[in-house]
Amino acid sequence: MLSPLDVLRLHAGMELLRASNPELAAEVTHRADMWIVEHGPEYPGSLETGLLGNTVEERERFESFANEAACPALCPTTGGCDVYAWRPMTCRVFGPPVRMGDGAALAHCELNFVGASQEAMAACEMPLAYDLEADLLTEIPSQGETVVAFALVGLGEEPAA
Repeated sequence: MLSPLDVLRLHAGMELLRASNPELAAEVTHRADMWIVEHGPEYPGSLETGLLGNTVEERERFESFANEAACPALCPTTGGCDVYAWRPMTCRVFGPPVRMGDGAALAHCELNFVGASQEAMAACEMPLAYDLEADLLTEIPSQGETVVAFALVGLGEEPAA
């Protein structure tokens, strides 16, 4: 799930990519379009805007939506992220230990810490700027959250005023 800040970052990144490497930008956009074609019928939100739905049922459906699908930003040949510099917060914090929810639980990718002690994992904790992000979110207009594919093709953004 992408926040409006993630969407803005990806939109800006795609604009830079279109200017610097139009072929790669077109390839990423094509992968995002194909992802939407494949997974769109089950999308728990609006295909027109790309925004996720807010009902309890839609949020529950999102929990298992396209979990096994490759992100359209990933190069199928190398597995690398073609928009790495502009990647969403979820991608930025995946793997290292971070505080989740009320801050009591330390979540991390188990594959990064095979055999590590709790102390070793805690020493690698990555602090997150949740307060800063919350403040920034109040500064931008937002209709809701979306997913990477819709952000890459330009949906899920605020209409120009």
